[in-house]
Amino acid sequence: MLKCPSIATCPPRRPIPWSMLALAGLVVWAGSIGGVHAQTKSATGAIYTCTDSHGKRLTSDRLIAECLDREQRVLNKDGSQRMVIPPRMSPEERAAVEARKRELALAEAARKDAMRRDRNLLMRYPDEATHDKAREAAMDDLHKGIVLSDKRLQELRAERQPLDAETEFYKGKRLPGKLRTQIEANDAQQQAQRDIIQQQRTEMVRLNALYDAELTRLRKMWAGAAPGTVPVASVPSAPAGVIRPASSSASR
Repeated sequence: MLKCPSIATCPPRRPIPWSMLALAGLVVWAGSIGGVHAQTKSATGAIYTCTDSHGKRLTSDRLIAECLDREQRVLNKDGSQRMVIPPRMSPEERAAVEARKRELALAEAARKDAMRRDRNLLMRYPDEATHDKAREAAMDDLHKGIVLSDKRLQELRAERQPLDAETEFYKGKRLPGKLRTQIEANDAQQQAQRDIIQQQRTEMVRLNALYDAELTRLRKMWAGAAPGTVPVASVPSAPAGVIRPASSSASR
């Protein structure tokens, strides 16, 4: 019921100040934010707990700064354990972890490389007959090199005979410069051919050892061993100056 008979006779209402309206809006906004925050906390419901360096048990609704250097347990509302947060690592510990990661990465790369190498080996040599043929071809190339060097050595020895005969005229005398140069050049070339022959023979021994070790691995893989699981035997490196045969495998 209206307190005055008519609207015309009612006194005008006093307007509400803008400051009061703003204050009321701020209260409503704050209340809504607080409600959202409360809902978030209740929805999360995580309880962090730990024992600090002084032996005091701490509990919080967030990560506890005093226990960053130690283990923190995260509990559900009912007290059951949700997870465990490990302590933050020291610089030394982080360095050790990174070093271990690098070691594992290198080991994994080596494992993959071994698998790839063995698969290529199996593709190149599907059976022992193919491997034997490759060995024979490599040995034949080296043998041909020895034969050529030996032939050249015989030629140099024949070229040396007239030089030696000429030196008979200069017994007890100084040899002419040209003759001395020819003899020294012949000696150097003969020695070079002897070195080549020795290197080729050494390479034959090395390659035979490599083919033997390779055949041992292949036999195990032909029998069912997985690629990358068979150890590689160490083989001496090729001597300096040896030209490896083109028919030898890429692993050499």
